[in-house]
Amino acid sequence: MIKEQIEALRKELEQHNYNYYVLSQPTISDIEFDTKLKQLEELERQYPQYADPLSPTQRVGNDISEGFEQVEHLYPMLSLGNTYSEGEVMDFCQRVARGLNGEKFELVCELKFDGTSISLTYENGLLIRAVTRGDGEKGDDVTANVKTIRSIPLKLQGSDYPEKFEIRGEILMPWAVFDELNSEREQQEEPLFANPRNAASGTLKLQNSAQVAKRKLDAYFYYLLGKDIPGDNHYDNLQKARSWGFKVSDAMRVCNSIEELTQYINYWDTERKNLPVATDGIVIKVNSLSQQRNLGFTAKSPRWAIAYKFQAEKAVTRLNTVSYQVGRTGAVTPVANLDPVQLSGTTVRRASLHNADIIAALDLHIGDMVYVEKGGEIIPKITGVDLDARVLLGDKVDFIKQCPECKATLVRYEGESAHYCPNENACPPQIKGKIEHFVSRRAMNIDGLGEETINLLYDNKLILNIADIYELKACDIARLERLGDKSARNIIAGINASKNVPFERVLFALGIRFVGETIAKKLAFAFRNIDEIAAASFEKLISTNEIGGRIAQSIINYFADSANKTMVDNLKNYGLQFSISDEQIAVQSTQLSGLTIVISGTFTLHSRDEYKAIIEQHGGKNTGSVSAKTSFILAGENMGPEKLRKAESLGVKVVSENEFLNLLTDN
Repeated sequence: MIKEQIEALRKELEQHNYNYYVLSQPTISDIEFDTKLKQLEELERQYPQYADPLSPTQRVGNDISEGFEQVEHLYPMLSLGNTYSEGEVMDFCQRVARGLNGEKFELVCELKFDGTSISLTYENGLLIRAVTRGDGEKGDDVTANVKTIRSIPLKLQGSDYPEKFEIRGEILMPWAVFDELNSEREQQEEPLFANPRNAASGTLKLQNSAQVAKRKLDAYFYYLLGKDIPGDNHYDNLQKARSWGFKVSDAMRVCNSIEELTQYINYWDTERKNLPVATDGIVIKVNSLSQQRNLGFTAKSPRWAIAYKFQAEKAVTRLNTVSYQVGRTGAVTPVANLDPVQLSGTTVRRASLHNADIIAALDLHIGDMVYVEKGGEIIPKITGVDLDARVLLGDKVDFIKQCPECKATLVRYEGESAHYCPNENACPPQIKGKIEHFVSRRAMNIDGLGEETINLLYDNKLILNIADIYELKACDIARLERLGDKSARNIIAGINASKNVPFERVLFALGIRFVGETIAKKLAFAFRNIDEIAAASFEKLISTNEIGGRIAQSIINYFADSANKTMVDNLKNYGLQFSISDEQIAVQSTQLSGLTIVISGTFTLHSRDEYKAIIEQHGGKNTGSVSAKTSFILAGENMGPEKLRKAESLGVKVVSENEFLNLLTDN
């Protein structure tokens, strides 16, 4: 029984580690995870016969992505022990005192920034490598992405820095950038990031550094390592690093008493809400590096530091009603309407209930007093019901059966948690959502047609589907409220310019379910024109690179709808691009068709991104990991040792940069 309990806990914690570090999609709070981890630690202590070196208690979580080179850390990147009470902070201080045999010590208090850990290596004042924490022993080389972060110096200031050193910190996404990013994703009906930490982690793992640059990440640094660092004082070393150009928090403080430590915690528990970036606690470190060395480490954390985690922000308020929103794809999202309550410095009146399963699990009734939580989340969520506060039981909340907008019967597809309105061509929010998607920057990029203008045009029956955009006349637009001749001329100019948008973006703009930008490009170049895509069989579609059964069936369903076919025919008549241009075809070939290629190392003639584009242009497929299906590895300097070992064991050919380019020119 005990053995099964231990194994079940290990399995659950490993899954949570994967969700957090690999997917950047945690499903439980930090305090829940730490509670479970402590439970496992206690069971393993009581029953050592069930010890396992691979237990979650013996390792640091893993964020390694197969799309990056792995680099071993010169100094292991360990996690910190967490505590949620000031009493446990006092226990830590007593342990330090015992470990130092009563020797006097100072503590440095720092904000615990809620982002993704990074380790930077500098040589002769230049940034040479940036590596994620990974499993603590090795991490992903994300140097190209980190170089896009403007707060990170590529070349140090001054001249008194060591010849070689390592500095560690946290990559962050500021709240303002996070809100803007989620707003864009919401408009595109893409899944929202739950918090800035997940957004920063996901951004740092993007394969396109240009996209990383657009996300405006930030970074704070908190630890200096190396053989020749300035001194034996952690605080002073960080101040010196600040002079070299590193962003070091002004909130760092040296504390010489328990009273100063407590004051620091209490001050920042409130004041942190005014910061431009997310924090989730306080890190407390012994200031002297020699004392740090004397205290040493446990298997997975230093004995000279601890993290005090702030309690998640939560409040209790009344559930008044549940309303339902219909998105562009027809997905119906339930929203809890609440009595206003203060939470994390803002007034919360609404909270997402996500789907029918969550509503059922909470057993919600109208009038319930519900627990609303933010914690690290920007999107408020209901986490429970105060059952003791139930006096007069209101109606049970059951997920609606009909669309709140058009009254169509909702459907739920197998394997999905959401309900959908199937009436996509006659449901107003779906129609307006499709139009907003069609005119968006990454699709047809028609300036002047924002949400308010589209609502105005729809309400006046000037556009009832996306094809109607091309029937608009300046005189019709100019007479509408808040618009005029100048706005009308700009909109018409944008509409005319959109007729030159290339086929792959037009295909994306149509809003076919599951056909995002990348899939639209794959389809456009594989089939060359809209008629071929519309006529393609399920088998032909799934034989296309990256097109699976779900996408193929969605494409077939789209073109089986006569309203969609009529709309596409109308768009053709208005002059939109529905085939790949001769110029685009000219740079395509099938020389690498059927080949799966891994890119590894650094290159001189082209960038990694350029090589990925070249491979796609010639019909090949890029992948990040070596397997028996790999055709060959395109290898530059400093090829990853793990990839090389795997290639040798599988007999996969390694091709140099020049050999690869000669391969293309010879054919």
